[in-house]
Amino acid sequence: MEGEAPILYPYQRRYLADKSRWKAACWSRQTGKTFTTTLEAVLDVLEAEAEWRVARWTILSISRDRALDAIRGGAALHLKAIGAAFEALDQPFEADEMAHMVRLPGGSYIRAIAAKPETARGMSDNLILDEFAHHKDNRALWRALVPVVSRPDLKLRVISTPNGVGDMFHEIMTDGLGGLFSRHTVTIHDAVADGLPRNVDELRKAARDPDTWAQEYECAFLDQAGREWLSYDEILAALDAPPPPAYDGRAVYVGMDIAARGDLSVIAVLEDVGGGVLALREMQVMRGESFAAQLARLDAVMRTYRVARVAIDQTGMGEMPVQEAQRRHGQYRVTGVIFTAAAKLEMAVALKDRLQARRLLLPVPDADKAAVIDDLRAVKMEPGAGAVPRLLADRDSGGHADRFWALALACAAAGEQVPVYAYESVARRSFAPRQDDLDGRARARAWEGW
Repeated sequence: MEGEAPILYPYQRRYLADKSRWKAACWSRQTGKTFTTTLEAVLDVLEAEAEWRVARWTILSISRDRALDAIRGGAALHLKAIGAAFEALDQPFEADEMAHMVRLPGGSYIRAIAAKPETARGMSDNLILDEFAHHKDNRALWRALVPVVSRPDLKLRVISTPNGVGDMFHEIMTDGLGGLFSRHTVTIHDAVADGLPRNVDELRKAARDPDTWAQEYECAFLDQAGREWLSYDEILAALDAPPPPAYDGRAVYVGMDIAARGDLSVIAVLEDVGGGVLALREMQVMRGESFAAQLARLDAVMRTYRVARVAIDQTGMGEMPVQEAQRRHGQYRVTGVIFTAAAKLEMAVALKDRLQARRLLLPVPDADKAAVIDDLRAVKMEPGAGAVPRLLADRDSGGHADRFWALALACAAAGEQVPVYAYESVARRSFAPRQDDLDGRARARAWEGW
């Protein structure tokens, strides 16, 4: 009927019309990559069945869930729409892996599995590499796959959004391996120009981060050198946490980034709110304060909270404050951290892992959010020796990513597995509940469930 959306848009029809043996597609998100590539496999097996041949396709996905979706939301969906006879089944595939499959009466099939280099060896099927750029080691996977498609009658399809430069997908899409590959690039703008009903402005706002937009929707290969260590989405998700309830004596972990002049000194207090989640109880930011004043602030934190562990920047000028803090509060509760490259990476990974797993809540006041975002985005990474990333942070008038490092120190302190019971007597003396805090535990439980 007039006005109905077409079954296939022109960019999808162009892709399907290309019968090249080696074919790659760099497509924007939300443009139907899985729909189109699984349709090509379905049409191929149906043609083979009609000619009394057998055609077999294997989809190598980045996860079991993606593999299942490729079959249920792709191949099986197409076969049902066409009215073809088929059987949908799951079969064990090497050790604990599972293959999701549609099988036709003549023996042709399309199956999908979670890819590993070792699982690719020994196959003799047409292959679809789904989201190839996002496979953990796509070069190792590629080396395992090349012999699989050595037979001239087999086809290889590589399809993905970009994931930085220098990987195998980037190489395929930029030079086509010396012209071996037929390549198709479809940005969100290309797809919309071909009639795909998407609101580009709305999607750009939802992406939030310019790098996310460029990579996921405009098919840009971004250089990993100088890339932000924490993504904008990860930071915003943590900042969306509700304000904390009244403090009721739970264990806290403290990170303190020390500075004498120029940079900021920052104390971050993270409370264990249950379920492996840490939440920012408070963040103190100082500029130009003496070591005595900074240590006085730490003393106040130790009196206010049930502190399980403190991690303090001991690099350079931090040596004396760490020693004094240990004298006052004990060397088992206060640990100094020398900012070597390895130590910085370990702390930064602890912070990043918590943000990615939504196990770090940062309910800062609205007036402070911009500064926190700037600090958390200030740390960049670039490739180092042995592919280990190096972390860098430019110094500006706002400091030297000091809030980032205070939070990273606190996350590292929380990973020390401190025996909290050792401080129960302190907690009982310091936190007898006041009348106005009787509902504190109930509100804390509500925060846990957020």
